Amino acid sequence: MSSHEIHTPTNVKIARGLKTVFATAVALAIGLVIGSLQSRSSDAKTLAKLTLENAVPTVALIAQNDTSEIPKLVLPGTLQAYVSAPIHARVSGYLKSWSVDIGSPVKAGQVMAEIDTPELDQQLMQTEASLDTAKAHSKLADLTANRWQAMLKNDSVSQQETDEKIGDASAKQSIVSATQANVERMRALRSFKRVTAPFSGVVVSRKIDVGDLINAGAQNGHELFSIADVHKLRLYVNAPQSYANRIRPGMVASLEVNEHPSERFNARVVANSRSVNEASGTVLVQLEVANSDGKLMPGDFASVSFTVERTHNSHLLPASAFLFRSVGPQIATVNSDQRIKFHTVRIGRDLGQSLEVVAGLEGLLPDEHIVDLPPEILAENDKVRVKQTSPSSAEIKNK
Repeated sequence: MSSHEIHTPTNVKIARGLKTVFATAVALAIGLVIGSLQSRSSDAKTLAKLTLENAVPTVALIAQNDTSEIPKLVLPGTLQAYVSAPIHARVSGYLKSWSVDIGSPVKAGQVMAEIDTPELDQQLMQTEASLDTAKAHSKLADLTANRWQAMLKNDSVSQQETDEKIGDASAKQSIVSATQANVERMRALRSFKRVTAPFSGVVVSRKIDVGDLINAGAQNGHELFSIADVHKLRLYVNAPQSYANRIRPGMVASLEVNEHPSERFNARVVANSRSVNEASGTVLVQLEVANSDGKLMPGDFASVSFTVERTHNSHLLPASAFLFRSVGPQIATVNSDQRIKFHTVRIGRDLGQSLEVVAGLEGLLPDEHIVDLPPEILAENDKVRVKQTSPSSAEIKNK
């Protein structure tokens, strides 16, 4: 190698390579920075757009479930015997025997118990003896009056004395009649020694036993028995005032009782009180239920279902469509301009998942649609966005 040849050191080649790598790295860094700035700008624009969109509430509309189906009005009711009566003693004494117990069927006139009445028996004997005495005195007075009338014809006695004898005979006859009536009264009382059923039915209670002291009358002692006629029952229901005119005599309702959960019984409306209870705001309705098989019992609690006609302007709406504010229950509607309008309504019946609106929707326009689950922040005339719902399978099939 000559002295004119130039040799490039190895470290010079390495330095040139480092410069290239460094330049590339700087370019990549600049690119990343620019890309990051562009991404941030795009995200900011997207966020601003979402913020503007979220500033307008999105609402959903209720489904069209206001069908022509007539809803049921379900009310609690109480069953009572068609005829029931407590049986009290008419005479005092000691219970001699009883022949029926709770649950026993009885016929009208059947003997249920017998009372031992020694004092009444003695009183009857005394009045009968008094009657015999009165009859004897009356007979003697009649004979005396007849004799004096005969003597008057011969002027043996005066007219005054004869009239006195005739009057005495008449008075004695009146005493006989009064004593006879007293005897009949005592005999009638003695017949009440045998306690009989006033009508056919079932014994629902017995509150006496052999040897008990029995006091006559309802105020002097408790009843001996209670009887109920259960071949037919009365059903009493307190209906809300708003439905009083829609539950009419002749309507048929169905009822359920706890002891027969799988059976339903029919009841017919026969009358209502035609008066509103001031405390509860309800009208008492009376129904009759046939019970020839004896499945139903007096005192039963029943759940009674009425098929009540809806008024021409009533609507069934889901409970989620209501707002309860200081002015009362309200619903929100959205029109074709997607503006909110509130309607104060009056609720008739609470059917659980739905409520019946009986007033307040008369002025609803054709382009107004009811909002489901309206947010509390909504105000009158607010702008909203209506949530688009996917068509149901039935609608797709119809298409």
